[in-house]
Amino acid sequence: MAINFFKEDVACPGLDQEKFRNWIVSVIEKYGKTPGEITYVFVSDEYLYKMNTDYLHHDYYTDVITFDYSKDDEISGDIFISTDRVAENADRYGVTFLNELARVMIHGVLHLIGYEDATDEEKVEMRKREDEALKMLEG
Repeated sequence: MAINFFKEDVACPGLDQEKFRNWIVSVIEKYGKTPGEITYVFVSDEYLYKMNTDYLHHDYYTDVITFDYSKDDEISGDIFISTDRVAENADRYGVTFLNELARVMIHGVLHLIGYEDATDEEKVEMRKREDEALKMLEG
């Protein structure tokens, strides 16, 4: 099991990596899963946009892209996050950068666990799961 944090073309966000590792493991275990190898890569809007068009053939900006390598109940994957988009969304929603970053980070993990957000119903469920996870980080 390893949860690692890297950056490409941006500064690494100032987060307590050990606290976030423990939180992510707790969320995964809450769903009866086992943490495997999870890599977070913090990137710029342009970097993630290029990945979105090259790999997913989506012609739009996004805050997170998740590549799922999970097997059975072991949760593994690469999660790419645009810190530019996180900062913009934090301003838009009136929350701190770290709060929005935590939401996006756990959003990627929830995708690895099996939650989707394609339909309105799935989006509501995803937001509920994000909120539950954020409460675990805060408390």
